[in-house]
Amino acid sequence: MHQPIDIEALCAQRGLRITDQRRVIARVLSEADDHPDVEKLHERAVAIDPRISIATVYRTVRLFEEAGILDRHDFGDGRARYEAAPEAHHDHLIDVESGKVIEFVDPELESLQRQIAERLGYRLVDHRMELYGVRLEREN
Repeated sequence: MHQPIDIEALCAQRGLRITDQRRVIARVLSEADDHPDVEKLHERAVAIDPRISIATVYRTVRLFEEAGILDRHDFGDGRARYEAAPEAHHDHLIDVESGKVIEFVDPELESLQRQIAERLGYRLVDHRMELYGVRLEREN
C-alpha cells in the first residue's frame, strides 16, 4: 500500500532549506516502506553518509514534523515512529508481538466513523485509528 512520497520536493514546496544531510534523511524517509524510529533512520542514513549524527536526525525529523511533512506515531512500544504525511488517509494495524505495522483503508469503516461523529453532532475533520493485535493461530 505504501506510495513513495518525495519528501525532498515537499521541503522545497514549503521553503525549507535542504542541506546535504537533510537530503539524505529525506531520501531515507521517502524510501522507507515501514514506520522507522529515529535510531532506524540514523542507521539507514549513516550507511549513505557516515557524518550524519543522531542529533541531526532528531532535529531533522522535528523540523519535517513541524512543517507537516512527517507524521509521528506512538504505537505503544515507547518509540516515536515516522512516516511521510500521506496524501490519502489510512489507518494502522500493529502486530504487538513483532511490531509490524500494516496500513489499511476500509471505506465501510470510514463511513461509520463519519456517521458516529454526525450522530454526536459533529462533522468529522480528521481522525487516527490504530488497531493492536496478535496473529490468529492457523490450523494446519
